[in-house]
Amino acid sequence: MNTIKNVIFDLGGVLIDWNPAYVYLEVFDGDQKKMQWFFDEICTMDWNENQDAGYPLQQATEDRVKMFPQYEEWIRMYYGRWEEMLGNAIEGTVDVLHKLIADPNYRVIALTNWSAETFPVALARFDFLHLFEGIVVSGTEKMRKPFPEIYHLALDRYGFKASETVFIDDNHRNIAASSALGIQSILFKNPDDLERDLKEKGIRL
Repeated sequence: MNTIKNVIFDLGGVLIDWNPAYVYLEVFDGDQKKMQWFFDEICTMDWNENQDAGYPLQQATEDRVKMFPQYEEWIRMYYGRWEEMLGNAIEGTVDVLHKLIADPNYRVIALTNWSAETFPVALARFDFLHLFEGIVVSGTEKMRKPFPEIYHLALDRYGFKASETVFIDDNHRNIAASSALGIQSILFKNPDDLERDLKEKGIRL
């Protein structure tokens, strides 16, 4: 008997393609090694995730410029050209979303690590984002995955029971955190595998 009543989608990497390489490969003339050094040492993922938790983009930029003044031009590009890092919808996953939304047996929300300052850009660009019953945005809530507080907030806000909920994310760390809270979790790899994984959990598509 299927006990799943709720589905929670991550957005970036699951439904929306986002990659700073779209900007920095051009900036570094295709030198992937140099680009990776920049992401490892200057505009790091930890730094970016701090903005996902609500830290102001302008302040974050100025902080980093102060630390690395010799790389000011490259640092300012990170949020100055952020819209160019936003790719297309991942259409196969959008198709899965449409099927779930159309089925009255399931409630569907999103839980995303995303700056509150840039999220309106995605809302304007991707119509399917307006299909969700709700979207929990880390930058608005001033908390982010993989910390348990944001999962509890999402469950409590929509009245979801963890055991009746599937969470889909492309980040191992975020999946480990949701699983630890008793949420049935799927590590996203591609849309075809997602359909198979959902069906294995008894979800009809």
